[in-house]
Amino acid sequence: MASTTKKVLRMTFNNASGKAVTISMPQPKEGLTVAEIETVMDQIITKNIFLTPGGELISKRDVKIVDTTTEDLYDQ
Repeated sequence: MASTTKKVLRMTFNNASGKAVTISMPQPKEGLTVAEIETVMDQIITKNIFLTPGGELISKRDVKIVDTTTEDLYDQ
C-alpha cells in the first residue's frame, strides 16, 4: 500500500458577474503567510491578467490550502 500527500493553494475571486473563480497552485511553499497570499491576490486583481466568461476579477473571496492524503489500498 502506498500513501501520497498533495497540497494545493486555492485562491478564489469574485468576477464582474458575481461568480466565484478559483485559481489553484500546486505545492505551495512551506510557511506561506496569509499576508503574502493576499498581496498576490491583490496584484492579480490590479493587473487584470485573467479574463473569465463572467468578466474580470474584481475582489477576493476566499483562500485555502487543501492538504489531501490518498492511500492506494489495492496493490497488484
